Amino acid sequence: MFPDEIYYEPESLDYELGRYLREKYSNLPWIPIASHNKIDELRTRPNKEFSALKRHLIIGIRKTHNFVPNHKVSDFLVPYTSSGCTAMCHYCYLVCNYNKCAYLRLFVNREQMLKKIIDHGARMEKDYTYEIGSNSDLVLENTITGNLAWTIENFSRSNYGYLTFPTKFNQVEPLLGISHGGRVIIRMSVNPQSIITRFEPGTSGLNARISALNSMCDAGYRVGLLIAPIIITEDWKNLYSELITTLSDQLTQKVKKQAPIEIIFMTYSYVQNAINTEAFPQADRLYEKELMTGRGRGKYCYREDIRKDGELFLRQEIEAKLKEMTVLYVV
Repeated sequence: MFPDEIYYEPESLDYELGRYLREKYSNLPWIPIASHNKIDELRTRPNKEFSALKRHLIIGIRKTHNFVPNHKVSDFLVPYTSSGCTAMCHYCYLVCNYNKCAYLRLFVNREQMLKKIIDHGARMEKDYTYEIGSNSDLVLENTITGNLAWTIENFSRSNYGYLTFPTKFNQVEPLLGISHGGRVIIRMSVNPQSIITRFEPGTSGLNARISALNSMCDAGYRVGLLIAPIIITEDWKNLYSELITTLSDQLTQKVKKQAPIEIIFMTYSYVQNAINTEAFPQADRLYEKELMTGRGRGKYCYREDIRKDGELFLRQEIEAKLKEMTVLYVV
């Protein structure tokens, strides 16, 4: 069951969304907190309780609104209506930032945050793209708050810029009929189904993700595709070859003609390894000493020779099976 209890900043009930959530989850325990960033009774829990912590929902007010310049698929990374997630991807980079407290936090001051994006766009001489999903999965969050549908509808009334976000979830039906003006970009993250099953628990399956991306494109949204993260596991080339074949078979021609591909190799960390070892003792391990090298601050990435071999292989597979599509970058 999610959520099982709510931790909330009392001031969040001064906002319309806060009151909506209070009514929606009125049957659950509501525990007041001073700050969503410092809940000592959760921070001091052992790593083995990571899954249990993921069942809690945190509600607060986002106080920082810094736009961080970006140079891949957006111009700015923008803190938005949530951080953390209910899924438990074993490689999740948010764990590096939040440690075991990578649970879902909802921020109720959405009007303030969206206004800042719209006002910023109105001052600029060109249309910028704002990444609003770098700290959470907004399609997942939308099933709880309706925030993504609300955002798209209200952003479409402005005249400047684009919004973009990635997702691993297929619950896009509430978004399909919304007027979006062609200025919202959804990017679907995919992996072989066996990788999803082993390392991305709590997310949608591969076929469901592909179907959702096709539906969003049919509804006029701009779309993109992430093959990410690439995990060098046993028989990985066969797995990713089969994935690209599946994409070729199931993606519509409309998606293939429009969606650029982002390819991201996995980065792992000491923190993630420590949590996974205790929280998922039966799971396959992601740290491979023979394949990885240090990347600073307790992080690991695949050795350069292995990554280059992987990039060459993936580019060849895409050229052979998805030649209509462009690889935007590989990292």
